[in-house]
Amino acid sequence: MKSTLFVLGVIFAALTPSYAADTSRPNIILMMADDMGFSCISPYGGEIHTPNLQKLADEGLRFTQFYNNAKCTTTRASLLSGMYPRNSGNAIPQNIATVGEQMRAAGYRTALCGKWHLGSKAPQRPFDRGFDE
Repeated sequence: MKSTLFVLGVIFAALTPSYAADTSRPNIILMMADDMGFSCISPYGGEIHTPNLQKLADEGLRFTQFYNNAKCTTTRASLLSGMYPRNSGNAIPQNIATVGEQMRAAGYRTALCGKWHLGSKAPQRPFDRGFDE
């Protein structure tokens, strides 16, 4: 639980504007790609030209340090929950809030595209864990 709160605290602190005049909330896009090193694409110095990702990286925030596991399901669970990959297995425990649940509670609309692989039955489906679409 402490790691979840820490990860979410860092995300929200980084996205909080430093001035009070603008009350709009930022759009947040979080991407995870399987079988790709972070240094393959242009925002991180790679040879693969990705102008749209470059623009997003230039105008926003990006992760520069993240621990992952060889198995993508545990890495995905870790990214969504703040848990260490070795503690998450193939599902996120119900008592651990996901980033989707925290964002929904903060008034954001949430969407998930691509693989989930963290449970296909209630209460582990994406829309049970904070994703509207």
